[in-house]
Amino acid sequence: MTTTDWAVLPTHPDHPDAVALIEAYYEELVARYHDRPARPGEVVAAMADEPSGDLTAPTGFFVVARRHGRPAACAGLRFRPDWAELTRVYVAPAHRGHGGGAALLAAVEERARAAGITRIRLDTRSDLVEARALYARHGYREIPAFSHGPYAQHWFEKVLELTTCAPHAKQEEEVESPRLN
Repeated sequence: MTTTDWAVLPTHPDHPDAVALIEAYYEELVARYHDRPARPGEVVAAMADEPSGDLTAPTGFFVVARRHGRPAACAGLRFRPDWAELTRVYVAPAHRGHGGGAALLAAVEERARAAGITRIRLDTRSDLVEARALYARHGYREIPAFSHGPYAQHWFEKVLELTTCAPHAKQEEEVESPRLN
């Protein structure tokens, strides 16, 4: 999907571009949570506590958004029995305010519909005010808690209407991790 300056493509979460964005996502989460820069090891520990390896078919997917050809944002969707969980939504600071969050949500929702998903849920923290505002602007509504964790303080859901159009004839190919020989 392309929205003005943004191109959003499915990408394996182990691809170097995805790893760099996921690391930046966790670095910001840790720093904002503790109200200080992340310390060595905290980002690695956070990533180990919440791995991204299941954000691939058949259990989900991961996308990287590029702005002017450079990786600038990411998001993932994890399939559950009756809904899907939106996770790892991140736009690099230098690219915020240019429609990246909207481009990510549109691409994730489009792929979710194509997979037959009718409900997307997410949890987030109180200090992530910008993220909560983004979700609300795009039709996500606060709902009662559906998960329990130290960082889950707000829960959102969006009900997707499945389109009656024929499925896409060709889906974009996932950008895979480079193979090491």
